[in-house]
Parts: sequence; C-alpha cells; structure tokens
Amino acid sequence: MFSYPICKYRYFILNLCNYLAATAVEMKKILLAVLAFLVLSACGGRDRFIQVTGHAQGGVYSVKVNLKGVRVTPEEVRDSVESILTRIDTTLSGYNKGSLLSRFNAGETIRPNGLFLDMYRIGYGWFERSGGVLDFAAGPLFDAWGFGFKSGEMPTDETVASIKASCGMGLLKPSMTPRSDGTLSVLDVRLDGTDGQVVLNYNAIAQGYSCDLVAAYLYSIGAKDMLVDIGEIWCDGHNPSGRPWSVGVDRPFDRPSDGTDELGAELDGIWSSSGTAAGIVTSGNYRKFYVRDGRKYAHSIDPRSGYPVQHNLLSATVVSSSGAADADALATWCMVVGLDRAKDLLLGMDGVEGYLIYSEEDGSMTEWASPGFTLTK
Repeated sequence: MFSYPICKYRYFILNLCNYLAATAVEMKKILLAVLAFLVLSACGGRDRFIQVTGHAQGGVYSVKVNLKGVRVTPEEVRDSVESILTRIDTTLSGYNKGSLLSRFNAGETIRPNGLFLDMYRIGYGWFERSGGVLDFAAGPLFDAWGFGFKSGEMPTDETVASIKASCGMGLLKPSMTPRSDGTLSVLDVRLDGTDGQVVLNYNAIAQGYSCDLVAAYLYSIGAKDMLVDIGEIWCDGHNPSGRPWSVGVDRPFDRPSDGTDELGAELDGIWSSSGTAAGIVTSGNYRKFYVRDGRKYAHSIDPRSGYPVQHNLLSATVVSSSGAADADALATWCMVVGLDRAKDLLLGMDGVEGYLIYSEEDGSMTEWASPGFTLTK
C-alpha cells in the first residue's frame, strides 16, 4: 500500500468531487481538468512525501520518499519497489524453496541472474576482507545449531568438526562464472570440481543489500530524501518535518520489559543522521538464542571455530556511508569477534561509525560509541 499528502485545497477538492458526481459528462471533463491543475498547483514546489509499505523477507518493510521534482507516480514507485523485493525473494531467499538460491543449495543446475552473481561477488569479498569471520558458505553450521534454513540444535563436537571441514568459502572459487549456455551448478563453483554440497546463506547482508537496491532505484528516478527500512535501514536527506532522519536503537534485552518480542519495544536511544546518505544496522544476540544446561547459545556463529560466540558484546549498531549492506556485514563482523576487536574494527575504517552495548560482570549494561556516532538518550 502507499499513502501521499493531501494539499491545502483538500476540502475544496472534496466538495468539487461531490459536485462532479451530479453533473453531466462534459461538465465532469472540464472540472476534472481544473481539479488536476489545482492539485499540481497546490503541491508544486513543496515536498511530496509518500510512504510505501508491505511484507517482505519475513517482516514489514517501509519506504518513505520525497517525490518533489520526480516525474513518477506513487503507484509506479510502489510497483517498482515491490518488483525489486519480489526479485530478491525469488533469487536470494533461503526460505523460498523455489528461489535460485534454494535450488542451487539443493544441488540443482540453475540459470543465475545478475543478482545471484552480484551477491556471491559481494559475499566472497567480505569473506576475504574479514579473514573468514564472514563466511557465506558456512550455511550447514548455522543449520546444525538451529539458526539457518533447517532445524537443528546442540550438535556434538564430532558433528561440528565434520561439517566445518566440508563447507566454507575457502572451498569455493573467488568468482562465480556461468557456463557458455548460461547455466551454473556446484561443479562450476567448488575448487575441487566435485559435486559436493554447497550451501550459501546471505542472511548477514541480505536485508542491507535489499535496502541498497531499493535506494538505487529511488535515486535513479531523481529522489533525494528517503528512508528505506527493510529490517535494516538506508536514509538520505530530510524527513517530512524538514529535519534529518532519526532511527531508534534497541536496548538489547533478551525480552523487553513489556513482555513483547517486537523490535523497538524498548529503546536505548535515538540516532540522528547528519542529512547525508547512510546505512544503519543493528545486530545482536538478544533475539535469536536458546539456553541449554544454563548456557546461552546465540545465533552469532564464528565460522572459523564452528561454534556460537561466547563473549559479552550484546549488540552492535553500525552506520556506513557506503551502503546498508556494508553496515550489515560490519555489524555481524563485530558480533562475531567481540567487544575489543569490534572497537578496533570500527575505529579503523573511514566512513563508518558504531555503537556497542555490552554486559559487565554484574549483569549491567555499558555502552561505547565511536566519536562520530550521535545518540540521544
């Protein structure tokens, strides 16, 4: 669905529409032309924000964009956004059994599209950059621990060692190149050229990547002010109030004090942008976890060890000027390596700011922010 503003002549327009219903056909044509002129005149030169909402990737998405100076209708924006998200779902979703990703993971020969090849390129780049901290072919490990596309829980050490030896991007080629007929199978990706299992899982960057694609479309039609929220966020410019965008940062309780499981139920503070383009993503171990024998097993798994991480970093919020996918990847990287290395990572990168929440020995929470991260409590 979408919504858009009604201009200052709205009451006159409504009365005019009521009158039109009782007039002759020719009179309707004349007055409709006047109506169109009044709407354009009332809105011309002013902000024209619309909001597009819907369901995607297991949740609700929202796109707020200023169509001032844009020669595209709200309906066209809505249809284009939904088309992009549908294409992502049918290409990269591990939960859609008919997607290219699910079929490839099942061992089928597929005909990859540009999104499929681009995501592999991005994923392998982060694998190399992170030294294996981000491994998008470690899907079987996540499945084994119950945090992937299949159910699983508490694997034995022997099982973890066996899975770890048989998966990972270190077993795959740096680039994914289809055959001359445009098809692709695991034979074309594995370094050993065998048909051994390959399970790709892009959950760590998929939502950020989706934000970037939708934002790229909005820029292509001439939009400048926008907030794209698909679980992760990309924003640029100002909001309908004329101020830079602001985004709530969750307090990382395992369950908010009001008993809900909704994001934003309990906020740590409000991050405010400077009006420039930025992706903002929060990753944490306070939503997806289970407890066995008094020990918490969270969904942040270190592919290098094969086990869920055990440290005191509860959440990482990352702002990146280069994209929401980058912020997504960096937030996950922080959650794998822990507090001290996360600080070093964030301070050592240009165009990146971060906010970390961690637990003290007494169970209390403490925060750390990089110099350029602006949070209002």
